[in-house]
Amino acid sequence: MRTMIMGAGSLGIIFGAHLAQAGVDVTLADVMQDNVDALNSKGARVTGSVEICVPVKACTPDKLEGIFDLVLLLTKQVNNAASFPVIMAHIHESSTVVAMQNGVPEVSVAECFGAKRTLGCPVGFGATWIGPGVSESTSTLERLKEHACELGELDGRLTPRLYEVQSVLQHVGTVHLLTNLFGARWSKLFINSTFSGLSAALNCTYGEVLENPEALYCAAQIGDELIKTARALGVKIEPMQGSNIDDFELIEPVDVPLKRKLFREVFGAHAKLKASMLQDMEKGRECEILYINGFVSSNGRKTGIPTPYNDMVVTLVQEAQTAGKLPVFAANLARFRVLGSKPFI
Repeated sequence: MRTMIMGAGSLGIIFGAHLAQAGVDVTLADVMQDNVDALNSKGARVTGSVEICVPVKACTPDKLEGIFDLVLLLTKQVNNAASFPVIMAHIHESSTVVAMQNGVPEVSVAECFGAKRTLGCPVGFGATWIGPGVSESTSTLERLKEHACELGELDGRLTPRLYEVQSVLQHVGTVHLLTNLFGARWSKLFINSTFSGLSAALNCTYGEVLENPEALYCAAQIGDELIKTARALGVKIEPMQGSNIDDFELIEPVDVPLKRKLFREVFGAHAKLKASMLQDMEKGRECEILYINGFVSSNGRKTGIPTPYNDMVVTLVQEAQTAGKLPVFAANLARFRVLGSKPFI
């Protein structure tokens, strides 16, 4: 199965290294020439919880040749307008495009390539781009082996091609098949809106959110807004790595301190992770905040669910991007206090 990885960033390098190591015919496409050059000359290097360096084939999108049977879409959603036409020029009628982006990208992918060519794949581990050709695996090795990603058809069917693509992705870690893709997407969105959103808005790691009582309070409120919005949309959120997302809902304000243990159980293994959105901000690139917390906010408006904490995350990130500066942890955490934020007690 001839495979293209569109977007050789932090996750793309890791997927490319593992697939190439397993003998998969894979080409990594990326817009950064220095990244492509490093991948071709030095291989795809993975550090952190996994240490490997594997020779790979890489090129810029305009240098892609031929037709691919499988496309792993790992660009940011903000780059869809640029990447979609390139992919379309290099696939056939029965090719499969796997949406591995953050947020809920399957609708736009299916609109472009057709539902019959679209699979959804929430990724279950974290990574940090270190430099050209190098990515750090920031989740534990156990987490990668047990839950690399999930894979599903838009309509929830377990089809032959689902198993075929699973066999390719299994070279990275365990791939769980889904019968409720959008429920799983909202589960992953819970992670991204709470800890990735705050990582970007506060300029910190997941661990720094966990260790700061006031930041953790904000995470609890962000997650609660998401749960209530998903329920209003009729989405049944799937369990996340063994944890029931509904357990994070705040029925009464006094429930907030009771969630500390739940957050530590779920996010403790990812304490070193710095959100990819924050990594984009560090590089001066537009990040995906409108597709993460902004997605919760927009759906909250549609359903009449208030989302002030998600709104604040969007505001803080957009202000930082407009100013061309990184957020300041203490100053931006103080901005949440107008919403009634307070430390866990």
